[in-house]
Amino acid sequence: MASDSQQLKNLNDRTQSMAEAIGNLLVDAFHLLALFAIGATIVWAAVFEFLSMVEGGSANIEDILLLFIYLELGAMVGIYFKTNHMPVRFLIYVAMTALTRLLFGFVSIEHDSDFRIVIVAGAILLLSLAVLVVRYGSNRFPSRDSSSAGKQAG
Repeated sequence: MASDSQQLKNLNDRTQSMAEAIGNLLVDAFHLLALFAIGATIVWAAVFEFLSMVEGGSANIEDILLLFIYLELGAMVGIYFKTNHMPVRFLIYVAMTALTRLLFGFVSIEHDSDFRIVIVAGAILLLSLAVLVVRYGSNRFPSRDSSSAGKQAG
C-alpha cells in the first residue's frame, strides 16, 4: 500500500510538473505572439502615417512628432523583446512627445497664449523631473536581477 501511495505521489508530481511546463510554454508563446502583433501594428500605423504625409506633399511638426512617437513605441517593444523589462522612462518619453505634439497643435491653431499651453508645458516639466527621478533611482538603487538589462537599455 505504501508503494502504491508513493507511485501515486510520483505520478501526481510528474503530472503537475508537465502541466507547469506546458503552461509556461503557452504563456511564452502568447507573449511572443502579442509582442509581434504590437510591433507589426506600430509599423503598420507608422507606414500609413508616412504615406499620408507623402500623399499630402508636406509634413508639419505634429506629423514628425507622431513618427517619433511610433519610433519610441517600436523601441519599447524591441527592448521588451530582448530583455523582458519595460523601462518606465520610455513610457515617459512617449508621453512627453505626445504632450509636445499637443502643445504645437495649440500654438499653431490658436496663435495666442492660453492657459492650456501653460498646463501642457508644466506637464512636460513634471515628466522631465520624473525621468530625472527614475534615472537617479535606477542608478543609485539598481535592482539585482535587472541591473545588466537596465544598462543595455540605458
